[in-house]
Amino acid sequence: MTKRQLKRMVREGAFEADQFDDGKVRRLPVERGWTPAMNAYGSSHHEDREQGYLKTIKPKSPGQAKLIEAIDARNLIMALGPAGTGKTYLAIAKAVEALEAGKVGRIVLSRPAIEAGESIGFLPGDMEDKLAPYLRPLYDALSDRLSMKRVRALMSEGAIEIAPVGYMRGRTLNNAFVVIDEAQNCTYVQLKMLLTRLGWNSTMVVTGDPHQSDLLPGVSGLADVAERFEPLSNIAVVRLGDADIVRHPLVAEMLGVL
Repeated sequence: MTKRQLKRMVREGAFEADQFDDGKVRRLPVERGWTPAMNAYGSSHHEDREQGYLKTIKPKSPGQAKLIEAIDARNLIMALGPAGTGKTYLAIAKAVEALEAGKVGRIVLSRPAIEAGESIGFLPGDMEDKLAPYLRPLYDALSDRLSMKRVRALMSEGAIEIAPVGYMRGRTLNNAFVVIDEAQNCTYVQLKMLLTRLGWNSTMVVTGDPHQSDLLPGVSGLADVAERFEPLSNIAVVRLGDADIVRHPLVAEMLGVL
């Protein structure tokens, strides 16, 4: 009998543990009922975590519920709010949901390649390597909804595209779910260009915090665009506040005094 056959018979319960004197082979405790959703202590934490390939998402605040409702009802949504309110995460989660349901043919994610107050110099590698640090937050949000293996497969098929704002000019995005992240680092002209990329059977979500721009004062166009769009009934402008922050409670306290 080969070693592989012996292990298989042990897994199937053909042997008892006391049949072996060397103590190297033991019958698996199949009656324990352990699952990968349990932690090291045997208790399940699956219900406590919102990420990790869950098919549906649940809002954690009234503002988040309003944002989800707006995404379901409108084709153009602007989500404005401080850091930690889940703007980007909810937008990408709804994008993945729409792609998996066949409502759209692709996901297009874009954000400006702006250095947050420091210069990182000349990065080595090709275009994708140079842009990777700027686009990494989008990959992180995608990996919370899909495995990285599936993300890479969808990107190779063209079903998921991640690109900086500068590469969006001249395009028409039909049958797509578009997420423009960190829009507070876009100028008025850039936002006008991005918003007019919207095509047929598409949804666009623009996220950002007007009070956290890395541009010079008065250069960001997000607050101005949101103010102009607010009276329009076909465009949803959702403003999230400190009460919608779902990160550490200290984040809300810090933003209240900073």
